[in-house]
Amino acid sequence: MINVLVNGCNGRMGQEVIKQMEQYPELFLSCGFDKFDNGLNTFHVYNNIQDIKDDVDVIVDFSVPVATFNILEFARKEKIPIVIATTGFSDEELNKIKEYSKEIPIFKSSNMSYDINLMCKLLEFLSPLLKDSDIEITETHHNRKIDAPSGTALLLADSINKSLDNKLHYNFNRFESKSKRDKNEIGFSSIRGGNIVGEHTVQFFSENETFEIKHTSYSRSVFADGALKACKFIIDKPNGLYSMNDLIEIK
Repeated sequence: MINVLVNGCNGRMGQEVIKQMEQYPELFLSCGFDKFDNGLNTFHVYNNIQDIKDDVDVIVDFSVPVATFNILEFARKEKIPIVIATTGFSDEELNKIKEYSKEIPIFKSSNMSYDINLMCKLLEFLSPLLKDSDIEITETHHNRKIDAPSGTALLLADSINKSLDNKLHYNFNRFESKSKRDKNEIGFSSIRGGNIVGEHTVQFFSENETFEIKHTSYSRSVFADGALKACKFIIDKPNGLYSMNDLIEIK
């Protein structure tokens, strides 16, 4: 039995992880950590890290960056593997996570969906074949999402850029540029509204045609499912930084 601590357990994704855990008999919800207690949980919910007494074999983090680093420090101190599914980290914070991974196993992905990561593989293959195109990424999420562009949009862009020798730069705001589109850029557009789980479209514009790849998430369960698979994957791994590329298999 693998004892799991869910960080951000009262958030939408934390609740989804707990729900999906029923499909994994080898995983046991040991406890949760959240700033607020909804009063409805049947398991221990801590709001002070020093108070955590339950056995924990692995941590799942669906929260915000500041909360991630709070629990990450606990994971480092207790030598507990952690799955980080939180997004919105700065470059400095990402480098800090890399440093932590020298002391504990860390599985980090901006998107835990298998299909999104398959989309990244497809983009790595297609982008060199469409290298003369104008590349744009549009992402749509619910009105409560804090970061923009989404971590998934950046994940897709990084897959494209990697396959093109990192020659492209990212344009997040054309409002102040007052100039024509740079050929060597990837443009981003973010839409926020309603209760949309997640939609990502990558478009390659050439002179006379457009090639488009699109992924739509209809349920948060796909992300929870991926995070729980990551828990099983990382539990016996040596220290280091892991991602969905280490988990999925392209056959």
